[in-house]
Amino acid sequence: MESIDPKCTKLKHEFDACFTWWYSEKFLKGSKTNDCEQAFRKYQECVKQALKDKGLSKMINDARPSIGSRFDTE
Repeated sequence: MESIDPKCTKLKHEFDACFTWWYSEKFLKGSKTNDCEQAFRKYQECVKQALKDKGLSKMINDARPSIGSRFDTE
């Protein structure tokens, strides 16, 4: 599956692969380590920038206050 922006797709695939490995090899065996945090953070930053570039961050932030949630774009 592609990401919201082609620039983020490689990072998404890296995170997906890490998460699948972690879930099957670590989590299901009882480990609660966060082995994929670095891959997630890189992908998250790319997506945040893509949303900002597409003008979607403000729309997301405007829609979320009613549930007490915020999409932090900083």
